[in-house]
Amino acid sequence: MSEETTYVRPTWDEYFIKIAEMVGTRGTCDRGRAGCVITRDRRIVATGYVGSPVGAPHCDEVGHEMHTVTHEDGTTSRHCIRTTHAEQNAICEAARMGISLDGGTLYCKMTPCYTCAKMIINAGIKRVVCAQDYHTGTRSKEIFADAKVEFALLSQEFVIYKDMK
Repeated sequence: MSEETTYVRPTWDEYFIKIAEMVGTRGTCDRGRAGCVITRDRRIVATGYVGSPVGAPHCDEVGHEMHTVTHEDGTTSRHCIRTTHAEQNAICEAARMGISLDGGTLYCKMTPCYTCAKMIINAGIKRVVCAQDYHTGTRSKEIFADAKVEFALLSQEFVIYKDMK
């Protein structure tokens, strides 16, 4: 006789993170392919993925536009600046459609960068859920705490890029 396993439904956070992963498959920069889902009252109101502005060439077509940033502690990080981040694209999609994000929850691949964190706060989003951490996400976490935005990290793993030192 075989044992029956009981099906366990994913939590809402697991469910929306999985959807954000699928949204990210539309990304046009192989460094990220990150996706974002924004919900209100457990309903999806906007999505976004990493990609160039509408009508502009994509990394997958013409290559990356890499910049090296030197931080105050002397460490450096490399960033492709050709694309718009998934969080930014989701917020822009909501704006284009006239959808308020006030009180919403944002689901994304990794801790948002500092610029995205400020946009998230100003859009009125009250909760951010990330699948993984981001190596330069410390300042974002600090500003979320200052702004009383709840921050949840589903894994302590960091996103690692091939050219990280």
